[in-house]
Amino acid sequence: MPLPPHTETPPRGDSGHGKDFVTLLDVERLERDLFRGWCHDGVPARAYGGQVAAQALAAATLTVPEDRTAHSLHGHFLRPGDTARPLVYSVERVRDGSSYLSRRVTAVQGGEPVFTLTASFKRPETSHDRQPTMPPAPEPLALPDMYETWVRNNPADFARAEFCNGLDMRYVPGPPEPTTPGLTEQKLWIRVSERLPDDPGLHACALAYASDLFLAPAAALSLQPPRMLSDRPSSVFLTSLDHSVWYHRPFRADEWMLFAQRSPTLVDGRGLSFADVWTVDGTLIAHVVQETVVRPARARR
Repeated sequence: MPLPPHTETPPRGDSGHGKDFVTLLDVERLERDLFRGWCHDGVPARAYGGQVAAQALAAATLTVPEDRTAHSLHGHFLRPGDTARPLVYSVERVRDGSSYLSRRVTAVQGGEPVFTLTASFKRPETSHDRQPTMPPAPEPLALPDMYETWVRNNPADFARAEFCNGLDMRYVPGPPEPTTPGLTEQKLWIRVSERLPDDPGLHACALAYASDLFLAPAAALSLQPPRMLSDRPSSVFLTSLDHSVWYHRPFRADEWMLFAQRSPTLVDGRGLSFADVWTVDGTLIAHVVQETVVRPARARR
């Protein structure tokens, strides 16, 4: 599936973020269907879930023909990954059809599964095209740099956040009052800071990497603001249970993407969050769904 052409954008600024993002998604081929990758922290000593999902998708992508692109992925987080050791990704070729291909990936560390992924790929085809209108949002460069707020509120936490080295982000707060009682909402502009090669599979992996950001905090917005924007210690414990992405239309992850997030329910220690993902010109490119553990944070001793 071809990617839309680059568009000229204003200079990236002097944040220093965005160096060598592609290496965050790289996996090393050990055998025909066996790969190895290294992940950085999401929270201290735990591999960032978006990177684990992106590397699992990258491993699956390396086992399919170039004319097939990912249209969906569904992952389950089973154990926290250790960033001091590599993850080994084992790919199972579940189905090779004339139009659709399916892959199952298991990320293993220390002999135990850490993450499982099923991904489906297809050959592009011409069909009817329908989508809703993009929700209103300020343009990304009209918003303050989220990292500046984070550095000011919690410099030590910002310094540990390695995903900042690859992404530009602008935060759009939700409405003062929920549009629907009980619904929490927020929007986030994200792009990969560096220019990426014209490889649709790479851009799909980059979106998977970014898609794990702020979805768990969206489930907890009724309890606290996202940790990146707060000057207070977190009052809740958050960890992802499962994560799904559906890809709809060609896009570039190195151009701004609007993640319009909402969480309709929080109950039984679990929150459910959704994100509609849009390009600047209003093209609906993906949907993301995540279920998250939401519990009171344990007091540190």
